Amino acid sequence: MSEKVKVTIDGITVEVEPGTTILNAARQIGGDIVPPAMCYYSKLEGSGGKCRTCIVKVSKGSEKDPRPMPKLVASCRTTVMDGMEVQNITSPEVMEARAGVVEILLINHPLDCPVCDQAGECDLQNLGYEHGLQKTRYEFERRTFERIDIGDKIQLHMNRCILCYRCVFTADQITNKRVHGILNRGDHSEISTYIQTAVDNDFSGNVIDVCPVGALTDKTFRFKNRVWFTKPVDAHRDCPTCSGKVTLWYKGADVLRVTARKDIYGEVEEFICNTCRFEKKKTDDWVLEHPTHISDASVISSNHYETMIPLPVIQENLRLQEANKVELEKTAKF
Repeated sequence: MSEKVKVTIDGITVEVEPGTTILNAARQIGGDIVPPAMCYYSKLEGSGGKCRTCIVKVSKGSEKDPRPMPKLVASCRTTVMDGMEVQNITSPEVMEARAGVVEILLINHPLDCPVCDQAGECDLQNLGYEHGLQKTRYEFERRTFERIDIGDKIQLHMNRCILCYRCVFTADQITNKRVHGILNRGDHSEISTYIQTAVDNDFSGNVIDVCPVGALTDKTFRFKNRVWFTKPVDAHRDCPTCSGKVTLWYKGADVLRVTARKDIYGEVEEFICNTCRFEKKKTDDWVLEHPTHISDASVISSNHYETMIPLPVIQENLRLQEANKVELEKTAKF
């Protein structure tokens, strides 16, 4: 077993296995020092290095070679060295560069948040709030695309896409045959298929879960509700195709959508099949476990109780109830 290496990130030292990236080392520490990631996905081999939102400053290369790296590096693709020192939120240079990256990502992104189904759980929304400018400096015409259906239950809004490649890697690695990808080059690049409605396999719905923005949406949930008005509950079923471990999103007694469970970084824990996602939307189909844990920083946590039976907001007060009855009778006479 190889010896662990020490890396210091924003003044916090952690020991990790050799070959660990700076991003994953930061995730072992946790908290605000974890760089944001729009394209990296730990479950997908080859992901990362495309969005550049996770850039950090390496102020010390290693104990053997203490020279700093000349430029900011993508933490999701840079492995740690013993004695390496990294700056993330403590570096003004990194914060300024990250704000520039966010500005580039938002150049062609429409202001669809009021109507987008991803609102409330959108990584780009969070980045824009933290690093975005109040007004764009871009003066040219934005690229626009028509909405297309690339599957029976999947709709593509290419205007919102940031070309993170997550959906491409997902289709490559968990399905038998990928039929969509990046077409064209440069500013004309887009996610698409040559034949519409061509994405059709048992795990195609997972491209919706891995998309960090609202480019790929669930047509069965489209415009049904806002996520912060729903109640997520972990559940499972005996599924012959996948693990059957999901999150049910309730509005009252109705299951509005079914998604795979995600970790604290918004990454899918286990991919689920389309049968669980699209066809099992009744409570009787599932074994309920407990309400999903939601971070306090998420808008979904508003009015979210981590118990099946919420505690009473107002304690029972018989005197107040009697007084209310008297006042109601007075009003009824008029």
